[in-house]
Amino acid sequence: MRLDIVSLFPDICRGALAESIIGRAQRAGLVEIRHLDLRDYTNDRHRTVDDSPFGGGAGMVLRPEPLFACIESLLQADSHVVLMTPQGSVFNQGKARELALKAHLIIVCGHYEGIDERVRQTLIDEEISLGDFVLTNGAIAATVVTDAVVRLLPGVLGKDESSQDESFGADGLLEYPQYTRPAVFREMAVPEVLLNGNHAEIARWRRQQRLLRTARRRPELLG
Repeated sequence: MRLDIVSLFPDICRGALAESIIGRAQRAGLVEIRHLDLRDYTNDRHRTVDDSPFGGGAGMVLRPEPLFACIESLLQADSHVVLMTPQGSVFNQGKARELALKAHLIIVCGHYEGIDERVRQTLIDEEISLGDFVLTNGAIAATVVTDAVVRLLPGVLGKDESSQDESFGADGLLEYPQYTRPAVFREMAVPEVLLNGNHAEIARWRRQQRLLRTARRRPELLG
């Protein structure tokens, strides 16, 4: 996969995505992530990317010229353009799996009061939000979406089944409780079923725990 992030603050994304699993995936050639500074696509000496909104109102709006220049320079036949905006559909694991199947993602980061509507109508394929709240800019949101998508690519997690057993995996349930050494800590013991080596019993216990935890914490997922 190739993933291009268009923002005014590329270092926000670059730093976070260079670390840990996503950083290793890039170094291993499993994904190519590029960080585009929208200011590089302006034509004036002040590198102007925004202006006041027609009709008045507070804040500034990202101008169409640099956005069109940047996005159109990146477009390929298989490109899918995503805009990060509070007005978009709420992101979830199902959407992450869907986006992980794309060959080329372009993520556009909103800022200020948003982007000129002509960009939205002409170049944007999909609008995504992290939830019903507003961030300072879309770069933070784009970093979250990128992390969630890239970790689902083949080979990124080492064992691809890791993404199936975790919360919101193939069955949509929350993950079961996890334990590690020591077997007893401050008089709190690990469930005996996890210590007996019977994999069938462990699988049944984990399934039961997933159902119980989901019913208690996120009953709407059992739908």
